[in-house]
Amino acid sequence: MSRASLDKDPHEVAAMFDGVASKYDRANSFMTFGFDRRWRTTTSRVLDARRGERVLDLAAGTGVSTTEYARGGAWCLAADFSVGMLQAGAHRKVPMVAADALHLPFADGSFDAATISLGIRNFVDTKAALVELARVVRPGGRLVICEVSTPTFPPIRFVYRKFMLRMMTWVGRRFSSNPDAYAYLAESMLEWPKQRDFAEIIAAAGWRDVEWLNLTFGVVAVHRATKPGAKPPVD
Repeated sequence: MSRASLDKDPHEVAAMFDGVASKYDRANSFMTFGFDRRWRTTTSRVLDARRGERVLDLAAGTGVSTTEYARGGAWCLAADFSVGMLQAGAHRKVPMVAADALHLPFADGSFDAATISLGIRNFVDTKAALVELARVVRPGGRLVICEVSTPTFPPIRFVYRKFMLRMMTWVGRRFSSNPDAYAYLAESMLEWPKQRDFAEIIAAAGWRDVEWLNLTFGVVAVHRATKPGAKPPVD
């Protein structure tokens, strides 16, 4: 497996997640000290998916996040490139589909909102994926992305960067037969752009009104944006 880099092989990434799918959710909660649940709850509030809306949850993995977003009554679809992850979450009562983030199998304007939780850093081309998401979201629709980020508090930033790779490698050895997968995930976290830099990538992909909210001192950030082109309300 190649290490985290700007030229990620999507098939290698998919194979990596296929290999760790059965224990991924448990390991993820362990590595985040349970904060992943809080992050999903906050992301769900920012997304504010409502009854009657259609929501695309991309890089949904086993559908944990999709289930959270669907609680308000919206129709939420879990999409992921890793068939193994989708199979591991097949018991969840949400629709699932295998999909490539750069070539989504949906018509233009199919969704009212799109969201990604802790997955966009694994895409081979971040901007291209954001452009493709803009295609399948209707004008005026929403984008909400929860992703690792850069801690704003210097002591936490130091600890985060100093020990993240070491901790995740240990977790990989304990929970998985593929420790390299967790080393890859740690490296992808450390290489991910800062909050403002990622916001600029989102804006460059055609989204507007980009803003972000730091969670857990900036270890994770939720970015929100809107697709241009909504018609003004009629008086």
